[in-house]
Amino acid sequence: MNRPKTRGEAEAEFTRAIIKFEKEYLGRGPLDARTFFIQDMILVRLRGILTPAEIKLAERPEGKTLVKETRRQLFESSRPLLDAMVREVVGCGLISLHTDMSAKTGERVIVLTVDVNLGEWFT
Repeated sequence: MNRPKTRGEAEAEFTRAIIKFEKEYLGRGPLDARTFFIQDMILVRLRGILTPAEIKLAERPEGKTLVKETRRQLFESSRPLLDAMVREVVGCGLISLHTDMSAKTGERVIVLTVDVNLGEWFT
């Protein structure tokens, strides 16, 4: 019989899944990633997400906008993949997803709202 995951184990597993997703779906994984479960939210902070080409493009104001918008659209189009990830790793449903990134620092923040209180969900 499998023992239930602890909150820390689930957060670490979700971090690994997000890194894999970023590499496979967006072409590059972050240099650093952390996941936090906060009530009915999964908060993910990624650092070092930009490719060298995106860094160069973001040197101009219109380039920053282009990088941010392109990444936002790619991320939002991946909702089915993120929904499956939440179900597989956390064992609950995804309600909504929100994300923003800085083209200046190369950091992305993801907030996923789920259909359970994760504080009560894990041991």
